Amino acid sequence: MCSCEEPRRGWGRCAPSPMLLLSLLAAAPLGLRGEEARQVSLEVIPNPTGPPENLLHIRAVGSNSTLHYVWSSLGPPAVVLVATNTPHSALSVNWSYLLSPEPAGGLVVLPEDSVQFSSALVFTRLFEFDSTNTSDEAAEPPGKPYPPYCLAEWSWNNVTDSLDPATLSATFRGHPIHDPTGAFANGSLAFRVQAFSRSGRPAQPPRLLHTADTCQLEVALVGAVPRGNRSLFRLEVATLGQGPDCPSMREQHSIDDEYAPAVFQLDQLLWGSLPSGFMQWRPVAFSQKQGSRESSLPCQVSPLYPTLAYLPQSPIVRAFFGSQNNFCAFNLTFGTSAGPGYWDQHYLSWSMLLGVGFPPMDTLSPLVLGIMAVALGAPGLVLLAGGLFLLLGPKRYSEYQPIN
Repeated sequence: MCSCEEPRRGWGRCAPSPMLLLSLLAAAPLGLRGEEARQVSLEVIPNPTGPPENLLHIRAVGSNSTLHYVWSSLGPPAVVLVATNTPHSALSVNWSYLLSPEPAGGLVVLPEDSVQFSSALVFTRLFEFDSTNTSDEAAEPPGKPYPPYCLAEWSWNNVTDSLDPATLSATFRGHPIHDPTGAFANGSLAFRVQAFSRSGRPAQPPRLLHTADTCQLEVALVGAVPRGNRSLFRLEVATLGQGPDCPSMREQHSIDDEYAPAVFQLDQLLWGSLPSGFMQWRPVAFSQKQGSRESSLPCQVSPLYPTLAYLPQSPIVRAFFGSQNNFCAFNLTFGTSAGPGYWDQHYLSWSMLLGVGFPPMDTLSPLVLGIMAVALGAPGLVLLAGGLFLLLGPKRYSEYQPIN
């Protein structure tokens, strides 16, 4: 198990200035500069010598670069992200290596010298806590812990059945292989992946701004019977560092909450100095499918910490990165004992973006700009009108006559 002692946070507080962004962009490798639009394709790569395996390849081709997202539920759910500086790079899969005890070399992006960035995320465990007797929202752990669900020991659907080329999406849906309490008899944990060919926003909160350089993941826990009366859930996520140190975390704050009501913060995980790979999310989850302010739950993130040997191995990560073991992990905890919570409708969802380059940045929405214009302009208009009235208005003369 991981240590309960947590290192101090290392959040950055400021976003780069526009001039700094331009200078960084000019010096960035070609594969990390970003593209306005991409040609996106989704393919479930078949295993020619055995039963179907869940290996989803998303290829996003731009004019000068290609992004490769390789998602899989072989072992724990995981994704390998690779950015190249050519529109002609391709993924090569050696199934004999990939399914062997030593899968190194099973995944290769060719040509190998075109790779500008690569990293991975592994979703390792789902924790559950009963917060019934916990009044302190900052308590750690947030309640009585139950044995965690190891996601490497789950059974997953055939992702081919959910592949939707129209929305560029696919869903990995699973349940524990061993479920002695029957908690998942009618429930599941789903990882819905969606790619984008250009910029936009989804219709449902938290309405993260996406670009052609990003891919969205929505994690949804649906229908599982909680083991406690007021169960809180926590998702453990592991990632590869770009060196001996863990990636950095950063918070961004805004006065605009139009797209995610009552949420003024954006969290980011950065694998290096910008432009680089990133993960981005709002610290909010939802306890209803139609997300709203009333069903929103806080999403608390722990600092990153170096991991120990307990982490389950991901075949696709080992296939691409070999024996690298500079893993770091962090936890995402959804909700508090005060509610609302998963217990309301047995539903929990959370979304994030994964991409390369510069993370999408929200600008002030037209609604907020209009409110600011009215709020700042109205007093000025009143003063201007008053001044004009004093200068140009009718003159009033006194009825009293001077003595002389």
